[in-house]
Amino acid sequence: MSPGQWTIAVLPGDGIGPEVTRAATTILQDCAREFGFRVNLVEYPFGGIAIDQCGQPLPQETLDGCLKADAVLLGAVGGPKWDSQPLDRRPEAGLLGLRQALRVYANVRPIQLRKALRGLCPLRLGAETKVDFEIIRELVGDIYFGAHTTEGQGDAERASDVATYSVPEIERITRFAFTRARLRARRVTSVDKANVLATSRLWRRTVTRMAADASDLTIDHLYVDNASMQIILRPDQFDVLLTSNLFGDILSDEAAALAGSIGMIPSWSAGDGPPLVEPIHGTAPQLVGKDVANPSGAILCVSLLLREQFHLPEAADLIERSVDAVLAEGMRTADIAEPGARTISGSQFASEVRARMRNAGERAKPQGA
Repeated sequence: MSPGQWTIAVLPGDGIGPEVTRAATTILQDCAREFGFRVNLVEYPFGGIAIDQCGQPLPQETLDGCLKADAVLLGAVGGPKWDSQPLDRRPEAGLLGLRQALRVYANVRPIQLRKALRGLCPLRLGAETKVDFEIIRELVGDIYFGAHTTEGQGDAERASDVATYSVPEIERITRFAFTRARLRARRVTSVDKANVLATSRLWRRTVTRMAADASDLTIDHLYVDNASMQIILRPDQFDVLLTSNLFGDILSDEAAALAGSIGMIPSWSAGDGPPLVEPIHGTAPQLVGKDVANPSGAILCVSLLLREQFHLPEAADLIERSVDAVLAEGMRTADIAEPGARTISGSQFASEVRARMRNAGERAKPQGA
């Protein structure tokens, strides 16, 4: 990775993936011009479209390109068209394979209710109540990567999915969560089901042992069912939630509702290889071609990438301020529209964000520049 020059593997994927990815890449290119860095965007087939074109969801060319890149930007994958495929040939299998190949074991999902969208939160929030926490999801273990078997036929048919975790895997994601907490309010809530599951008992023992050497942090534990209830009852109690792969997948979608729409939530997957950023929403095939999809999650993925991977907080701040400015002016995509708001298309929303970025950049330049 050359200073100020990065190659980004772009995987538009399926459904609305290409639409939101297009918005994100234009924002990234705007930031490159404004802040003086260079990005080389290389697009590859991935997911369902790759099945159609290449016969598999993760072609070797795509994998090689991602491994050589400085980061990967993904739209979304999947859709009814490929639901009949075997589990190991579905678009989602390509995503699991990509995460494993990139060795991105930690997924950061920031749950933040932006000021202009407080009216969309389904909770009755107090005037001072904030919704601002991170879910740190272990990404390459658990039931998704265990053995999946189906045997027998008819009434005798049985299926099983095996969940496994090792101590080193739990230690690795716990260290990551502790590091994230030290950048925030220093509180970690570890989520498990230790009263029932062997993997969760190992999870809790390991986190508890590591907590003994982290006296600068406040660390507690919640069963996953209680955690899902507490997210609704009092979301402001959370700072960093540490979860297994399955629990993090479920809880982050629940928590996204607090932000007004799942379309508002980005994610950043980090580990030992190139990072992967992707909005957490799905492919929404019913929205394809209508230009109504919310690109905010994908746009905020660029912010995450610039802040966390390329260490350009000024550029990240510019993107986030510009998104907030558009929302504050009452412009909304359909999923976050309120009475009295001006509903605009996804491409218009991205254009408005870009305009705010340009205006801010012009104001920041010295007079006569």
